[in-house]
Amino acid sequence: MEATGATAEQTWTVGEVALLTRLSVRTLHHYDDIGLLRPGARTEAGYRLYTPADLARLWRVLSYRELGFSLAEIARVLEAPPGGEVAALRTQVALLQEKQRRTQTTLDAALAYLRAAERGQGVPTMTNAELKDIFDGFDPAEHEAEAQERWGDTDAYRQSARRTSRYTRADWETVKAEMNAIYARYLALMRAGTPPDSAQAKAVAADHRAHISARYYDASPEMMRGLAQMWVADERFTGNIDRAGERLAAYSSAAVLAWAEGLRSQDAGSGAR
Repeated sequence: MEATGATAEQTWTVGEVALLTRLSVRTLHHYDDIGLLRPGARTEAGYRLYTPADLARLWRVLSYRELGFSLAEIARVLEAPPGGEVAALRTQVALLQEKQRRTQTTLDAALAYLRAAERGQGVPTMTNAELKDIFDGFDPAEHEAEAQERWGDTDAYRQSARRTSRYTRADWETVKAEMNAIYARYLALMRAGTPPDSAQAKAVAADHRAHISARYYDASPEMMRGLAQMWVADERFTGNIDRAGERLAAYSSAAVLAWAEGLRSQDAGSGAR
């Protein structure tokens, strides 16, 4: 079959590429349909033909898939200027390193629990010193009295106290890793110059709320608004958050406030109809 659009170089049919990569023909067709990998040539009959440049791009697609990027993220990375691709890779590397560390921590904890159970000692409990070590010097005990005075009579405080009282070291390590992943996403957007009221930043804010709701208490948008204001109003919280990145507290606060305001506008709009 004679190719059109790439007559001076070798080409491969979709079936040949499927054999080379062990991808299905259907997957390659899907990549073409969404614009992720469009074949650079066609036969006179209109069949797809892949050029060396196409295979090089496919290698990058598969590499990013192996790193855990979604197809939409891969498309953005491949079309981004070099600086954008480097920033995305740095973020993904940080997330993978955190995942690796979390897996090792969970394995270590499981082995410790197994040894304790075999000795008939039960599951170890967490001390404040261990919590302080996990959260890089942040001691929950230092704020417990203030938290109880402020919110001790609330359902949120009681719900959080019930949940966290059962957490093991592995649980707290997972909580920290999840929060670090959220911080990494905020930082990547902030360093790329993405406004905190953008759709991307508000999506991270929504996941931030989901994390708090899953790990501590059911956080309403109004509660998230209050938390966001506290991150920048209380220098202790600002300092603790900014350990992950300069100006992170201000950026994440603005993103959460924009997200909460967006929900309020939606509610107001639906109520007016």
